[in-house]
Amino acid sequence: MESYDVVIIGGGPAGLTAGIYVARARLKVVLLEGAFPGGNAAITDRIDNYPGFPFGISGPDLMNRFREQAERFGLEIRVAEVTRLEVDGGTARVITTAGDYSARVVIIASGARRQELGVPGEAEFTGRGVSYCATCDGPFFENRVVAVIGGGDSAVEEAIYLTSFARKVYLIHRRDKLRANRAAQEKALANPRIEFRFNRVVERFEGKDSLRNLVLLNTQSGEVERLAVEGVFVSIGMKAASDFLGGLLETRDGYIITDADMNTSVPGVLAAGDIRYKLTRQVATAVGDGATAGIQAVRLCEDMLQGM
Repeated sequence: MESYDVVIIGGGPAGLTAGIYVARARLKVVLLEGAFPGGNAAITDRIDNYPGFPFGISGPDLMNRFREQAERFGLEIRVAEVTRLEVDGGTARVITTAGDYSARVVIIASGARRQELGVPGEAEFTGRGVSYCATCDGPFFENRVVAVIGGGDSAVEEAIYLTSFARKVYLIHRRDKLRANRAAQEKALANPRIEFRFNRVVERFEGKDSLRNLVLLNTQSGEVERLAVEGVFVSIGMKAASDFLGGLLETRDGYIITDADMNTSVPGVLAAGDIRYKLTRQVATAVGDGATAGIQAVRLCEDMLQGM
């Protein structure tokens, strides 16, 4: 088992920002990320509301800058999926698919992940027509017909993004109007490649070797509609990436409850970013959380060292 002063779980904006602060304090710190640094921001086509970039910046570019800055200060980043967190006698043990780590302080910045529909055929065709990331998989659907499920900011922005590749994009929403911000709605409504299907819910996905049809139920008329599509992008919201906690911390709806200093219900365990139970989940708020968590982690480590 490798020992560190601080272990950071999650490499999105909060985790990388926390890593900058802890690494600058010359503490021994490692960041564990299950996939690639950047989190959901790294798979966002365009970010227009992060200060300092008046004309916007692509999500991958912004997160790459975060990573480069963190590594410049000495943050160690490893690819490992955390499966369990244990705390015993003031020492935390982080159990991963690539080995175990011990730490004085743990910062949980595991964020949130895309929610699934949970309808027949979804799991069967995931990776074979069903996707949860337009930025990742959109280029595979050049000149094809696809659909986006959802009506919020992410769904509408992904539909707009997909028109750069797809011949036609259906935007399917269970209500009679979108929930996305006004600017995104206006842009989508003005795009001739986007066709809207309101008051529809997905009944099932159909196909053979790959997805071929999307079966919809009209919630007003009760009619069933079958759309011929080769790709579907599910964008119906997020859920907390907190399964590995196993009830260790106080949570609400899966999200971790913290105080203003990012302390959780267990001493020595902090949480930051989208994994926190809070109102707003944006890159800017995640950065603020990460900075606070990083500063608090340094304070806790210093207190522990002075008490030895």
